[in-house]
Amino acid sequence: MERRRMLIGGVVVAAAWFVRSAPAYAAGPAPGARLSAGDVALGQRLFAAGAYEDLGRLLPLFMAGAERGEQEGPAGAARAAGVWVLAARLAVKQGRLREAGVHAVRAGSAAHRSGDAVVLAGAARAAAPVLRRTGRAGQALALLQEAHTELTAGARLTAAGLDAAGMVALTAAYTAAQAHLPAPARDFAAQAEQTARRLETHPAGGHRELSAAQCTLYRIGIHRHLGDVDRALAYTEALEPAGLLTPERRARAATDTDTATATATARVLLDAGDMAGAFAQLRLVELAAPHEARRPSVRAVTAHIAARRPDLPGLADYARRTAAHRQGAAGT
Repeated sequence: MERRRMLIGGVVVAAAWFVRSAPAYAAGPAPGARLSAGDVALGQRLFAAGAYEDLGRLLPLFMAGAERGEQEGPAGAARAAGVWVLAARLAVKQGRLREAGVHAVRAGSAAHRSGDAVVLAGAARAAAPVLRRTGRAGQALALLQEAHTELTAGARLTAAGLDAAGMVALTAAYTAAQAHLPAPARDFAAQAEQTARRLETHPAGGHRELSAAQCTLYRIGIHRHLGDVDRALAYTEALEPAGLLTPERRARAATDTDTATATATARVLLDAGDMAGAFAQLRLVELAAPHEARRPSVRAVTAHIAARRPDLPGLADYARRTAAHRQGAAGT
């Protein structure tokens, strides 16, 4: 319990600097609305499907319910934490880091009230990309290490616990690689792969992210950040996108995100000088999850390819299509 108090304190302190200058929360469309487990599950499905505009329209309603849910006992706090985690992850995807930090703080606070190590791990993962992108990779890694220890210190893990432990380990591995710490990066990646094998023995059910393909996806980004492009490309060739559990993950297998998941194929191909191959991967992004192709970080990859190879067939249309749509969706 003492470790858990320290961990949630880390979640809050690590991201709390965002709160001082962040915009106030917009009022939800239905003050006093109750938040159900079905609401959280719907939000997770929309995020997993890459339906970010739909999720953005529903989040104000969910957040209004989360405000109340945080005070409704451990189960209500867990549901509220799930909403704040979704809000933080969506804000990161849309490049709104200050808002993501505020949402991560709220996720951490609600997770503390829930008393659930799996929920707490989700809050830690929500805070990690914000910290990484603002030069605080060391803080992010410490937070993820604590979350992993908390999850694995107890009795035999449930399927949900294994899924959370593996994903925290992958996030920690990616964070360590970004901080140029090869030993912990490789150690955490190996732990995640071992956990994924254990998870395979559990019956399917519930919301899952961890799989062998997910571990391979992270390995691509880990080895790229460690400067081993050849090994990153080897993992790219070994990746089976069908093994990734959601359209969002399959899209992220084709591009670089710099978030809680791995840097993937398009960025590695850029490093290798293969502009045509990188653009082919961007096309796969749009096919798998169109909203991923309109994200700022993915559009930056498009711009990089266009600067190097403006003659690639279809590239100009692709760039106009994704940029124009993104401008129209800026308010989501």
